[in-house]
Amino acid sequence: MRGCLILLRRELGSYFVSWTGYVVISAVVFLIGLGYIGLIEAVNNEPITKSVVEMFFESHYFWLVLLLVSPLITMRTFAREKSTGTFETLMTSPTTEIEVVAAKFLAALIFYIIMWSPLIICMAVIQEYMPTDLSSDFGRTLSVFAGVVLVGFLYMAMGCFASALSRSQTSAAIVGYAFGIGLFILSFLSYAINPQLGLISTVLGYINMIEHIRDFARGVIDTRPIVFYLTTSFLFLNLTLRVIESRRWK
Repeated sequence: MRGCLILLRRELGSYFVSWTGYVVISAVVFLIGLGYIGLIEAVNNEPITKSVVEMFFESHYFWLVLLLVSPLITMRTFAREKSTGTFETLMTSPTTEIEVVAAKFLAALIFYIIMWSPLIICMAVIQEYMPTDLSSDFGRTLSVFAGVVLVGFLYMAMGCFASALSRSQTSAAIVGYAFGIGLFILSFLSYAINPQLGLISTVLGYINMIEHIRDFARGVIDTRPIVFYLTTSFLFLNLTLRVIESRRWK
């Protein structure tokens, strides 16, 4: 456990000793602010029945940040170690493979949460100045942020797996984009598939992230998406662990 904590501190610090972490956070803050400005202008121009928070998470800004930025966070986790030649040193250190995977995943997840933290400030501003019927209560705000974190579990786990498969950070980012966009496309397919297809329609509806986020934004917490995100995250982390273990014996 001590080795995991030391590695976690090192990994988390690496995001802030280079310009990458600051550029990512700045870009996310810009997109979040731009999204909320657009939504507030829309509220002023025509009447709406949804809260501004719901409208933001149904807009393209949220998905743009998630799909574009997530692979940039995770691409360095294992690929950088391989490209710089420090992977072998890490594997011979007094830490287990599970501790290495856990530390890198948690560091990426914590940075992901920090990246989205300005969203809470925007929600607080909306809560203070918007009309009651257009603002969001504390419970709904907590619900939607929990949904963002759950989605982050899956995307950080997929990104770590992509990085473990690659020797180049660029390749890791490309594979991460493929995983993330592929899952997003499957969410859209659930709208196009005929419900009469039965099992296929049910499975696609179960993994529909768009509907999951909409429910969280409405304050609806369903156990099914929670189970989905936690189990698929565990699956990708387990695959990452298997890749790391296979490299140790090469």
